[in-house]
Amino acid sequence: MTFDASETTFQNPDTDPHANDAAPYGGGDPYADYREAGDLPFTELVDLADRRLGAGVIAANDEFFAQRENLLLRERAVFDPEHFGHKGKIMDGWETRRRRGADADHPFPAPEDHDWAIVRLGAPGIVRGLVVDTAHFRGNYPQRVSVQATAVDGAPGPEELLADEVKWEEILPPTPVRGHAANAFEITGGRRYTHLRLCQHPDGGIARFRVHGEVVPDPAWIAALGTVDLISVLNGGTYEDASDRFYSSPTQIILPGTSRKMDDGWENRRRRVRDTNDWVRFRLPAQGAVRAVEIDTAYLKGNSAGWVALQGRNGETGEWFAIIPRTRLQPDTLHRFVLRAQAVVTHVRLDAFPDGGVARMRLHGSFTESGTAELTRRYEESGA
Repeated sequence: MTFDASETTFQNPDTDPHANDAAPYGGGDPYADYREAGDLPFTELVDLADRRLGAGVIAANDEFFAQRENLLLRERAVFDPEHFGHKGKIMDGWETRRRRGADADHPFPAPEDHDWAIVRLGAPGIVRGLVVDTAHFRGNYPQRVSVQATAVDGAPGPEELLADEVKWEEILPPTPVRGHAANAFEITGGRRYTHLRLCQHPDGGIARFRVHGEVVPDPAWIAALGTVDLISVLNGGTYEDASDRFYSSPTQIILPGTSRKMDDGWENRRRRVRDTNDWVRFRLPAQGAVRAVEIDTAYLKGNSAGWVALQGRNGETGEWFAIIPRTRLQPDTLHRFVLRAQAVVTHVRLDAFPDGGVARMRLHGSFTESGTAELTRRYEESGA
C-alpha cells in the first residue's frame, strides 16, 4: 500500500492533461515557484540510493535528452535557460524522447507504453518513502510515475534483472505527479529490496530520485568480516536525534568513506548559550561490543568541535556511561581511540563542546551473540 505523503492533491491527468504543469520559466530564480513536498518524516531516514553508499543507475531504455546518472546526483538540479546541445535543451536530470504511436491514425503512445530506469540501491533495505523530483521539468515531466522493486543479491547486470524469472513487486502504482515539484510518496511494507525500477508514463523527465528507508544488512557477510563498523549506515546504523541540524544532516557522520568537503558531515550553528552543548544520538542495528573509535574532522578547519565526549547505553532504558571522556579535537584530523575495555551498547551519544562539526565517526567492534541473533531475525523476516 502506498500514499502521497506531501498532503498535496494531485489532479487527474485524464481529466485535464495539463493540470499538474508548472508555469513556463519567467526568468530570475528558477526555484522561485518550485513546489516543495512539505515536512516529510521519512526523509530523516538514509537515502538507500545515495551514490556515496555505492548506488547507481545501471540501465535505462531511453536517455536521449539527458542521462540517467543525473537521477542520483546529491546536489539540487540546476537550470540554465541558454544551455542547448545538438539534441536540444540540456536538462539536469533523466529525460527521454517523446513517445509516438504506431501509425498516423494512432499518433499517441499506447496506454501501457512507458520509459524505465533501473536503480541499484547502495544499501539493500526496507523502503519507507520516495521522492520523485521534477525540478525544472515544467511541461515535459511524466504524467504518472510508478516504481517496482526486487531483491537479487550479488552483482546482477541488467540482463539478469530483466530476466523472466526475476519477480518485480509494484510498490508505487502509476500515480500522477506535478511538474517542477518534489513529489513524495510514503511506502508501507517490510520487504528488503536491492533494486528499484523507476517508470515514467508515458515519457518525459525526472530531475532527481531519492529512496529513503532502513538498511537491512546481511548477517552472513558481517560474520565473515569479523570486526566491522557497528554504526555504519551500510551495516544498519541509524541517526535518532540531535540538538541541531542547521547546516547538514547528522546521518552523514556514519556514511562510509571520508568526507570530501566541509558540508559532507555534521555541522551545527554557533552556540551562544553558555553551559550547553550540541549532541547527536545514534542507534546500532543490534547490540555490539565496541573496541575502538574513530572521530574525523576532515575539512572542518575553523569550525570543528572543540571537544567531544562519547557515551553509550545498552538497551532503550539502560543507563548512559562514558566511552570516551571529554577530549580535545584538532581541526581537519582523524582521531583514533583504542578502548581499555570493550563497551557493549545498543545506542551511543556524541557530545560536541560547545558546538562545531564532526565529519565521520566509526565504532569498530563486533556484534554480540544476541545482537547477531537480532540481525539474523530481521534479515529473515524482511525476505520473501
